[in-house]
Amino acid sequence: MSRAFRIHTDDNVATLLEDAAERVSLVDGPDIALHGPIALGHKVALADIAEGAAVVKFGIPIGIASSAIRVGDWVHLHNCASRFDGRSGGFDTVTGAARDMVYD
Repeated sequence: MSRAFRIHTDDNVATLLEDAAERVSLVDGPDIALHGPIALGHKVALADIAEGAAVVKFGIPIGIASSAIRVGDWVHLHNCASRFDGRSGGFDTVTGAARDMVYD
């Protein structure tokens, strides 16, 4: 089974140590059923996170849920926005490229 790790006990997300499709096993923790595939290095929700609530990693808020996130969801640009960058919701979820750029 694929593995993930939580950095701080207050974190509501964990980082995948390898690609996972259906389930992930937390290092020193329970197994989590996934709602879809999640790639190596990406985050999985360990708890339900309400829209507008903090996404916590390293024991600190790293973003705000831009929509409701369920346990087992992939946490990325499509459902998590930066508290510091108003553009963070405008990036492609696969490539990270800005979708709001206009070139003349």
